[in-house]
Amino acid sequence: MPLIGGIADDLTGATTTGVLLARSKARTAVFFNEEAAENAKGLDELETIMISSNSRPLPADEAYEKVKSATLTLKRMGVKHFQKRIDTTLRGGIGVEIDAMLDQLDDTVAVVVPAMPQSRRILVGGYSVIDGVALINTPVAHDVRTPVTENYIPKLLAKQTKRKVGLVALDKVLAGEDAVSEKLLAERAAGCEVIVVDAITLEDVDVIAKSCIQLKWNILTVDPGPFTAKLAFNRGLIGEEEPNVPEGSAEGSGKTVLIAAGSATPVTKKQMGILCEDPRHVRISVEPIPLIEGSETALDEAFKAINRAVELLDSDNPPRAILFETALHGELLNLDEEDAKRNYAGGMSADRINAGLGTIISQVLEQVGQDRVAGIYTTGGDTMVNVCYQLGVQCLEVIDYVIPQTDVTRLIGNYDGLPAIGKGGLTGNDHTACDIVDRLFKEAARA
Repeated sequence: MPLIGGIADDLTGATTTGVLLARSKARTAVFFNEEAAENAKGLDELETIMISSNSRPLPADEAYEKVKSATLTLKRMGVKHFQKRIDTTLRGGIGVEIDAMLDQLDDTVAVVVPAMPQSRRILVGGYSVIDGVALINTPVAHDVRTPVTENYIPKLLAKQTKRKVGLVALDKVLAGEDAVSEKLLAERAAGCEVIVVDAITLEDVDVIAKSCIQLKWNILTVDPGPFTAKLAFNRGLIGEEEPNVPEGSAEGSGKTVLIAAGSATPVTKKQMGILCEDPRHVRISVEPIPLIEGSETALDEAFKAINRAVELLDSDNPPRAILFETALHGELLNLDEEDAKRNYAGGMSADRINAGLGTIISQVLEQVGQDRVAGIYTTGGDTMVNVCYQLGVQCLEVIDYVIPQTDVTRLIGNYDGLPAIGKGGLTGNDHTACDIVDRLFKEAARA
């Protein structure tokens, strides 16, 4: 029976937390929604379940209902320890989603630790710093769907939650477990049910976890993953985190990595540009407007890419990787404007683009077969969801990460065992895409 259950607002977030627990010897599966989790078989073999609510860009009332439903699902499964997984860049309606979970959990306090030091995401004085840059000075401030314009996290959350928000600043964390416990008690006595805590290192996160155990509270962990993992370790639920890298590689086997790039960030554009400097890697650009238009227009555009890919894969010298992208060439579209032009509901243009990428990947796999594909690599949580939906995948078993927030998984259901790596659009260095392709060839050789 799973003891730990988490809800993330997108799929890559769910895998990011899940992989930290999987590397700590907890068998972990990530589900695309609560219905998939409730209908799954073999749940008794799992220690941890993560559910994606796919709620980040939704209006507050819709996000609330999705997270409430997922929380009730986890309760029915017998989960004892709950997490609200948040994005390291604080996108989405975090406060609303905290409310949705706390409203279903008795006598529970949300302890919010936004830091993920492995990815150089820290919190100091309540202010979020990303790789040495203030959050609002990073590209996330201009995110096309969920921009973040508030850097002081207690204030950001206070605008979103109906509960009082408190803060435990870094000086208390550096003073040790007792100082943190005392400050947490003081904040709760002052009526705070959502308490933000600073951290700049994993040691800080460990101190916070041990402080919470001292208090013996029912805690909803609200974090990108490290706090949940440290708390589970200190409770004796998981082991020490360690890598899980296979020894061999399928390099030279004639297999190909299929890449669906749904992210439009400058980080992704640079990574894919470097990847395609290797002549063994082929870029297939897909025009986004036909995908947005839908119907036969979208199918025609998708099948241009599908037919070209199959032709390459059937050649005497198939590419090492094929990149399908809609936003890394030409002028970047404003998807909100595209929605408005067509009287679409908000986010429909983005959904149709991602659905198109999912169709392309699924059709290529169907035509050439799983044995000719080393693995699937996607950028952007919505892209991974659409690819897996089109493939008929039940869930993902998480295994390891290439770098934090770049997670190695295996498909469960259709194309069972096929390796897949999902990466957030803002994650990694210039060579991360190359590293991911290399890792997929290693995973393809795993027994």
